[in-house]
Amino acid sequence: MENVRVRFAPSPTGPLHIGGVRTALFNYLFAKKNNGTFVLRIEDTDQTRYVANAEKYIIDALDWCGIPFDEGPGKNEKFGPYRQSERKNLYKKYADALVASNQAYYAFDTAEELDSLRKEAEENKSVFVYNNVSRETLNNSIHLSKEEVDQKLANGDKYVIRFKTPKDQKLILDDMIRGEIIIDTNTLDDKILFKSDGMPTYHLANIVDDHLMQISHVIRGEEWLPSLPLHSLLYEAFGWIAPKFAHLPLILKPVGKGKLSKRDGDKLGFPVFPLEYTNQETNEVSRGYKEDGYFNDAFINMLALLGWNPGTEQEIFSLEELVKEFDIKRVSKSGAKFSADKTKWFNQQYMQEKNDDEIASEFVKLYQNELKDFDLSFVTKVVSQVKERAVFTKDLWDLADYYFVNPTSYDEKAAKKQWKPDTKDIMLEVKEIIKEIEDFSSLTIETKVKEYLTEKELGFGKVMPPLRLCIVGEMKGPHLFDIIEMIGKEKSLLRIDNAIEKLA
Repeated sequence: MENVRVRFAPSPTGPLHIGGVRTALFNYLFAKKNNGTFVLRIEDTDQTRYVANAEKYIIDALDWCGIPFDEGPGKNEKFGPYRQSERKNLYKKYADALVASNQAYYAFDTAEELDSLRKEAEENKSVFVYNNVSRETLNNSIHLSKEEVDQKLANGDKYVIRFKTPKDQKLILDDMIRGEIIIDTNTLDDKILFKSDGMPTYHLANIVDDHLMQISHVIRGEEWLPSLPLHSLLYEAFGWIAPKFAHLPLILKPVGKGKLSKRDGDKLGFPVFPLEYTNQETNEVSRGYKEDGYFNDAFINMLALLGWNPGTEQEIFSLEELVKEFDIKRVSKSGAKFSADKTKWFNQQYMQEKNDDEIASEFVKLYQNELKDFDLSFVTKVVSQVKERAVFTKDLWDLADYYFVNPTSYDEKAAKKQWKPDTKDIMLEVKEIIKEIEDFSSLTIETKVKEYLTEKELGFGKVMPPLRLCIVGEMKGPHLFDIIEMIGKEKSLLRIDNAIEKLA
């Protein structure tokens, strides 16, 4: 394949939605699969919606996801600058070139004039469209004489530059995901390329930037599919070779209808942003996958399978495996339904594969006060015994608090069921057995207690459940004798005494 250069070009208007992250991911995977370059470009031409901390959020999010850009703001600026607001002096000459070649035109229509035309069309039960029919009679350089146009320009009258969509043409376009697309140019309107405020629209700026930055493939969201005819026509008008296009399917709501939104996350209790985000105007805080406790590689693995099919039953992929297996032709045309439960499943799978030391270190950070008196080696051993039941690192405390804190209360339902009139005496006898053990290992403790059961002809149910209640406070946890070995003889004896005092 030729020199592959792809770009992710978000607008800094707020936090990066997971749909945008997936677009970045698929660009990254395609670039790395083909030994190419992944470019970040900030498309900030819409200054009315610009948010000051949004660019930093985008970069931080890509870094956390493990898909950093190769080229972009402040990094390998081979084709810089990479913020469109810093490139605005570039675009006017390209818009003027299209006017000079009669492929674009000045439009002086005021907002009031256009509103009047829309209202008139509504009254006639039709829709006003600025296109290759209506433009012939409107306030623009096609309808007006050259002298009138020159006078308006000399007077400083406000204008926009519109693309002159060709009449009666059939465009045959190719999409790497969707195949051949046929468009009749008579169904298109004349889009604005250059605004009256001196800034280009997305349509002009992104075409010019993609060309100047030598972008070979444009991989973007499905919402840009209606813009493909215009963008293809612009490449043709400039006489440039167009990149190859691929339009990714939407990420759908969990119910399967409509695009996944922040409102869906708020309503159903899951994040839609990679990192937590604070709105600087309202101070509203939106949840992030990182802060919710998701592993970045689990998050990326989940996103990769939203709309892409590896062609096998495999679901767990490292980033390196995703790069190796990724094929843009295996991206679906139809939308991919988001599942919060499946996302948690991915995180749980990664929890099991993570190194115990790594999990333990994160666990200690989350519960610094509670774990400050325990060695990391002890915490790591606890993690190894309980992590199979955890989805997030933060779950480990509820699963393993009894390793670190003596129970002060006992599960009421379990106590009622397990604590019988003779349980106190049995527990006292078990206590004495534990007290006499010198080799305080799980195997030895278990052997001695079982010998006691055999000698006294007691069933497991008479001893094991109430003993677990004494040690843990609830009917939960891994192998009981492993717990006793871990907390040690002194704490085990104390817990039996405490339970007898409270439950007898």
